[in-house]
Amino acid sequence: MAVEMELLKKRILVAVGEIPADTVIKNGKIIDVFNLEILSGDIAITDGTIAGIGTYEGKETIDTGDCFVVPGLIDAHVHIESSMVCPSEFEKVVLPHGVTAVVADPHEIANVLGEAGITFMLENSEGLDLDVFFMLPSCVPATPFEHAGAVLLNEQLSPFYKHPRVLGLAEVMDYPSVKNLDPQMLEKLVAASPYKIDGHGAGLDRAGINVFAAAGIQTDHECVTPEQVKERLSNGMYVMLRQGSAAKNLKDLLVAVNDSNRSRCMFCTDDKHLDDLIAEGSIDHHIRLAVEQGFNPLAAVQMATINAAQCFGLKHKGAVAPGYDADLIFVEDLDRFTVKAVYKAGKCVARDGKLLKEVSLDQLAGTISSSVFIREITEEDLCIPVRKGRKANVIEIIPNQIETRKKVMEVPSAGGAFMPSTEQDLAKLAVIERHRATGHIGLAICKGLGIRTGAVASTIAHDSHNLIVAGVNDEDILLAIGTLKKIGGGLAVADQGKLLAAMPLPIAGLMSGQSTEKAAAQFAAVKEALREICEDKGFDLLLTLSFLSLPVIPELKITDLGLFDSVTFQHIAVSAPS
Repeated sequence: MAVEMELLKKRILVAVGEIPADTVIKNGKIIDVFNLEILSGDIAITDGTIAGIGTYEGKETIDTGDCFVVPGLIDAHVHIESSMVCPSEFEKVVLPHGVTAVVADPHEIANVLGEAGITFMLENSEGLDLDVFFMLPSCVPATPFEHAGAVLLNEQLSPFYKHPRVLGLAEVMDYPSVKNLDPQMLEKLVAASPYKIDGHGAGLDRAGINVFAAAGIQTDHECVTPEQVKERLSNGMYVMLRQGSAAKNLKDLLVAVNDSNRSRCMFCTDDKHLDDLIAEGSIDHHIRLAVEQGFNPLAAVQMATINAAQCFGLKHKGAVAPGYDADLIFVEDLDRFTVKAVYKAGKCVARDGKLLKEVSLDQLAGTISSSVFIREITEEDLCIPVRKGRKANVIEIIPNQIETRKKVMEVPSAGGAFMPSTEQDLAKLAVIERHRATGHIGLAICKGLGIRTGAVASTIAHDSHNLIVAGVNDEDILLAIGTLKKIGGGLAVADQGKLLAAMPLPIAGLMSGQSTEKAAAQFAAVKEALREICEDKGFDLLLTLSFLSLPVIPELKITDLGLFDSVTFQHIAVSAPS
């Protein structure tokens, strides 16, 4: 208490001009996220907090060079694991883009490693310049229709609420468990009721959203139409407008945002791959896209900062104003949103797209114990029985969306088994349980992946993260599977009996233990190999593939137990009824 009292006294004395600030920022055009105006004046900073805006002197003076001074950006919902680097490396990617805080859901690693996975993410993100807040995974496993590597009940989750960077319960996606009053789900919701509870309302109509809102679920990031945005807002929820690598919904949803409801809307990436983060950026990319759509840049900044802060109770973040953390970014052009420098607690941490501090390999996480356990797979295991002339239930890709279509069509077969067809863009799909070597294998037919030859396999397969593989011949499918078993998880591309590229992801089969630069180079090699075997269909094949195993997303998906109808919430046969 004594320390806080002295800091408060000092801040007030700086505010009234009786003592100099630690740092004063001059010649900046200050973005006022409350009135959507541009202010002029000095920004006085002491002990990492803004003390005042006006005319000040300080021990250090920083001249912005006539830049806009913007609050640090906040990603309202992100799975860091999807970047394929651990939090200490993720910082290197997003902080130079002006993202100073993220609200992360360690759902992916928790589905593989349970409590140990959450602990790893908390420990690896400790002491970073990037503020990494966490929501606790609500659905491990995501549904009872698949096998994950762990089961997290409320008794395992509750102790984590004591951690200062844990804000609440992450995306509740098991709608049937909420609706049907599942006791385990209700325990989690009651325990989380003093905190924030995120939702995952993919495909839910107004009746379903009523159930979520009544259960205390306060946000959703799964809107794909403007109508869904309005339904959720009218039910008192916050809406996160998503633009990731697979799901690109921002442009479609912005039309639903207006002056009356904008305070309840914010931006999130959800899942974004390393190469896209490097090339496009993070939440700064959302701002640029919004401005391109004719959105007021000041309103876009508001959605990228104070809206998320207020939603999650981060009362000292999201604004350039007295009493707020001095997490600031200098932007040269507000429309193009070019980030010149990033300041965290008043100290410059990134400039011209580069993190200023050095991160050495000995600071990175090593591997967590092996997480890939599968028995030997044979061609017989990959056989999909389909009689000639019979129709089949086929998963059809929707480009740049994580939803799919259920297509019933006649498919090629030989000897009573499905035969992949490059002419019809039909590939064989398999999900193999990889946590306990149970031998469970789900098989399906997928249309629209664009695989012309070979196969691609990954241990990134939402949400249980079993091994998923797609290909047009069994030999390459088996080679890709065997490669991931050998390297302890990751990505593999095979063609004509040869391994074209592989990226080891030894941390839970989800993240690299390498530096961002090395991980990016390995990922680039995998993407180059994919270009050799796949037609460019305008979407991220790896991320699209990873969501084909997510049974809570409509319409048709695959788990290690087989083809799954996400509308009726039941497994169905590949062969359609005659």
